Amino acid sequence: MKTILALLAGAALALGATAATAQTLKTVKDRGELVCGVSKGLPGFSAQDASGKWTGFDVDVCKAMAAAIFDDPNKVKYVPLTADERFPALTKGEIDVLSRNSTWTLEREAKLGLLFAAINYYDGQGFLVRDARKVTSALELDKSKVCVQAGTTAESNTKDYFAANGMTLELVTLPTSGELVKAYEDGKCDTLTTDVSQLYALRLTMAKPGDHIVLPDVISKEPLGPVVRQGDDQWFNLVKWTVYAMINAEELGVATNTIDAALKSQKPEVKRLVGNEGNYGEELGVTKDFVVRIVKAVGNYGESFERNVGAASKLGIPRGINQLWSMGGIQYAPPVR
Repeated sequence: MKTILALLAGAALALGATAATAQTLKTVKDRGELVCGVSKGLPGFSAQDASGKWTGFDVDVCKAMAAAIFDDPNKVKYVPLTADERFPALTKGEIDVLSRNSTWTLEREAKLGLLFAAINYYDGQGFLVRDARKVTSALELDKSKVCVQAGTTAESNTKDYFAANGMTLELVTLPTSGELVKAYEDGKCDTLTTDVSQLYALRLTMAKPGDHIVLPDVISKEPLGPVVRQGDDQWFNLVKWTVYAMINAEELGVATNTIDAALKSQKPEVKRLVGNEGNYGEELGVTKDFVVRIVKAVGNYGESFERNVGAASKLGIPRGINQLWSMGGIQYAPPVR
């Protein structure tokens, strides 16, 4: 009897712990909007247009989540954050999710108590220089004065790369990407380093973008994706499967212009994706048709990529390794089943 009572008490304790930690989704629903941390302005990823509307690849993750929860991609409050501000804002509960070109590392999960839900962009650190320098490789950057953003993995990566290749540098550390660009254009440094995707975006903000080149060298692995606090598995799963839903939708040909056909499809994998078979969305705490809501609001992964950062955007970044695994890339999502 004591053993049975102990087991029941343990089960009750476990259920209580689960209930206690699975609060974020309820909080978001009760509030009536998602609070999403984004950058202070990075073209293609998260930036405000002239009318104050937020757009970008990272912003689409926020919109997709709002669509899944509320069937309304506009029910999002955007909180612009610097690199130094982003993780404290999340750990303190000032935002529900961080979708701000942040690199997944061991330390950020183990030390800061965070979880990276998925990788929505595979990136790597690179260098931008003036074309007039006629530099063709990062190995020619010895004795350079390099601008880097504080609170990012780029700072330590740069030191490691220069040391490993027997080169010296002077590091100029600045708090925001805007200050990074200004210092570079003002001649306070002759090289700018950050993730390659960000270099393309920052180049667009310069007075003469064509005068600057992104070197071909990639010196690090920078897997980027949305981040949540540890301790709420339900919320973690919803954020994760929001990204995976968009990737699976592209793989199965479910897009904004094919969603009606997808809803009539008899293919088992498509039926599961759009909610015509199973109750997968309800198991996440939303509705069966959450993927339909997402696709109607922001499109599938490929649509979001091309519109914001790919060939159809001003950035014109090649799809590269962010192509689907079935198309030669490494983007891969677990199946909905």
